[in-house]
Amino acid sequence: MCGSSGCFNGMEVSMFLNTLTPKFYVALTGTSSLISGLILIFEWWYFRKYGTSFIEQVSVSHLRPLLGGVDSSSPSNSNTSNGEADSNRQSVSECKVWRNPLNLFRGAEYNRYTWVTGREPLTYYDMNLSAQDHQTFFTCDSDHLRPADAIMQKAWRERNPQARISAAHEALELEESRSSPPLLSSCSCATAYILLAEEEATTIMEAERLFKQALKAGEGCYRRSQQLQHHGTQYEAQHRRDTNVLVYIKRRLAMCSRKLGRTREAVKMMRDLMKEFPLLSMFNIHENLLESLLELQNYADVQAVLAKYDDISLPKSATICYTAALLKARAVSDKFSPEAASRRGLSTAEMNAVEAIHRAVEFNPHVPKYLLEMKSLILPPEHILKRGDSEAIAYAFFHLQHWKRVEGALNLLHCTWEGTFRMIPYPLEKGHLFYPYPICTETADRELLPTVFHEVSVYPKKELPFFILFTAGLCSFTAMLALLTHQFPELMGVFAKAFLSTLFAPLNFIMEKVESILPSSLWHQLTRI
Repeated sequence: MCGSSGCFNGMEVSMFLNTLTPKFYVALTGTSSLISGLILIFEWWYFRKYGTSFIEQVSVSHLRPLLGGVDSSSPSNSNTSNGEADSNRQSVSECKVWRNPLNLFRGAEYNRYTWVTGREPLTYYDMNLSAQDHQTFFTCDSDHLRPADAIMQKAWRERNPQARISAAHEALELEESRSSPPLLSSCSCATAYILLAEEEATTIMEAERLFKQALKAGEGCYRRSQQLQHHGTQYEAQHRRDTNVLVYIKRRLAMCSRKLGRTREAVKMMRDLMKEFPLLSMFNIHENLLESLLELQNYADVQAVLAKYDDISLPKSATICYTAALLKARAVSDKFSPEAASRRGLSTAEMNAVEAIHRAVEFNPHVPKYLLEMKSLILPPEHILKRGDSEAIAYAFFHLQHWKRVEGALNLLHCTWEGTFRMIPYPLEKGHLFYPYPICTETADRELLPTVFHEVSVYPKKELPFFILFTAGLCSFTAMLALLTHQFPELMGVFAKAFLSTLFAPLNFIMEKVESILPSSLWHQLTRI
């Protein structure tokens, strides 16, 4: 026998359910479907833009600390996280942005692309990094003491290309108007010619002519500062700047020769430059040399360069790893057949080639799609992120022709490159041959590459967050309910009433039990409250 209050509550629920019309259920399910659909659209947009779920991010960042989540920075975890800290430091160092050793000329190549297509191939972030590089390489603290050098110091900081070009012409005119010979007065002539060759010259031949003028000025400055470098810190800084200027000019002249078809001359210039300045590895001139040697099909010299630079103590690059794989593949690719290999097994030479390809793909997994032309190429940026999409574009842009020239190399790559991912642990808590793939590459590549017309390659592919799948399911379910309620209102009304009655049945049961246990006077006071 139930109490009066329990029976009264059950009657209220029953009366409330009987008053609900099918239109109410249609409106309820339709509104729920609309709200969950809007949440789904927002979650999908946020995931595509930032690579994570908004609801999940808010839950982890704000709700987890309120619910007593463990703070990773607490002292109790300091000892257990030493290994993770080491790997994080490695990831941060691997996410360092490097200057592209094969970067194109702005005036003769990047700007020509803009004139033809109307698209900007370089991002603001990329050009800003180049501006910082120019200020580091081509200026020093004492430039303000000389008027022409002060003009060039300001020119490298200008954002407007026309303002930079005008400042370079102004510096040259100022040097020519001086009474002393310009080559003996300051280094502004050399840096002014560099700026004009990079940004004003519309052809490679014109850029080469300006770089030759820069070379005459740069060599004079270098010889003079070399004699004075030990006279104080100011002279030492000037000599370091003049060295950077001279190396940059000679390297760009070698690249001009390579682009104009004088490849043997370019190889000789690069070898001489590496012998003259063996410690300036920041320019990565050996990568220019490798590309030129591959163009000459001088594979023995390519192997000799790799033997020197493909060392465990030296930083790797896509050029190093994939060139080593190309040489190994060249030995077996012309006779390789996947059907024959599956029947008889891989020979020692084929196994070495496959392992070299796996090693290269693990270092940069974005490259194969560009080499196999499964993804379209764009102009490479002026800066690259090692192991990222930007490095893959820069490598494939110059080296695709070398892979095509080796018979069967692309076929061997096509048959074997995906096998790399079966060897790498998942999730990427550790690597197989290299350090774990860094998680920061996507963010940096989106800053370096023009995402307006290029879809950034992402590795590993991000799985859809749980909340996107949940909201998609909720949206579909409520939309189906709204449609069924609209088509079959009476039948869906019966189902809805039965569902709600079942839903409220445990609550009514608990209330009856509580009422039977508590005194009637106390229960009456509680119900009034």
